[in-house]
Amino acid sequence: MNQEFNNMKEEYLEQQLRQKINSKTKPIGALGYLENIALQVGCIQQTLSPVITNPHVIVFAGDHGVAQTELVNPYPQAVTAQMVLNFLEGGAAINVFCRQHQIALKIVDAGVNQQWSEAIQHEDFIQAKIAYGTSNYIDHPAMSEAEAKKAIEEGKKIVKQVGLQGCNTIGFGEMGISNTSSASLIMSILLQLPIKECTGRGTGASDSQLEIKKYVLQKVIDKHELNNFIDQPIKLLSIIGGFEIAMMVGAYLQAAENKMVIVVDGFIATAALLVAHQINKNVLQFCIFAHASEEQGHQKMLHYLQAKPLLTLGLRLGEGTGAALAIPLIQSAVAFLNQMASFESAGVSTKM
Repeated sequence: MNQEFNNMKEEYLEQQLRQKINSKTKPIGALGYLENIALQVGCIQQTLSPVITNPHVIVFAGDHGVAQTELVNPYPQAVTAQMVLNFLEGGAAINVFCRQHQIALKIVDAGVNQQWSEAIQHEDFIQAKIAYGTSNYIDHPAMSEAEAKKAIEEGKKIVKQVGLQGCNTIGFGEMGISNTSSASLIMSILLQLPIKECTGRGTGASDSQLEIKKYVLQKVIDKHELNNFIDQPIKLLSIIGGFEIAMMVGAYLQAAENKMVIVVDGFIATAALLVAHQINKNVLQFCIFAHASEEQGHQKMLHYLQAKPLLTLGLRLGEGTGAALAIPLIQSAVAFLNQMASFESAGVSTKM
């Protein structure tokens, strides 16, 4: 009976939101997808007057053992730690966009293969290292199931902490050399697609490097018999994931539990969402998809999730950059819902 009552309450709220949107001084549907976003945010927050407060982007960083083979990555593993320092110094694209749009930015060491100097004391740096990178999944599972579960719990804890700061809108980014390979493997198994349809160039692989990458990832699927784990998302994650991806899974789950607006970034962030979705199907109702990545396979992921992205800019950087660019559009959707005059309040004649 309670569930039936809640469903009726939600249907009534959605009806009221549609009426409020349609009563604004514009032709019905004239603000396009912004109207859908306003409706979704209102439904997430269960109010006719939603607000976006203290938006955050959290970037999870982690290293992958497979990167040390240099079989699937044109850049060396050391770039992960170097980019973390770049984030902390404010020099990356995600820093620029977050500064521009007044979005709080947190950087998380989920499993970077680097021992940081004690001198690195940055208010936006969260040290949650599970280990110094994962194992090489060509030979061994990337991590234990216990480590995967610990990473998920750490992701949840970080989002809980951010939620206590009044944040109700959150996006997730990542940094980790070779993490497009883990994302491709996750996509291949969970969407049941050939690995060649899921594997792209990542950080700029050449034609020959791309072919080697596809070959190696197929060998990984065969060796670990990954298709047996489609219904065991945490086990799958433990074999091929990165700590940053596992932590992002936990972050999605907690953000959904907190009823936050979740802004989904690109290829790797969406792969983490696929795993979270396997664990909790309800997570999608809180998700707004920032953009369609240029990375091979992202469009197929979006199609599988029946997701319509806000932006198509040819991005393939990661870091949460797409999420940071999309948050102002979500703010605009909420602003028109709350501030735009209605036909009645403005004394404007409606359509005859």
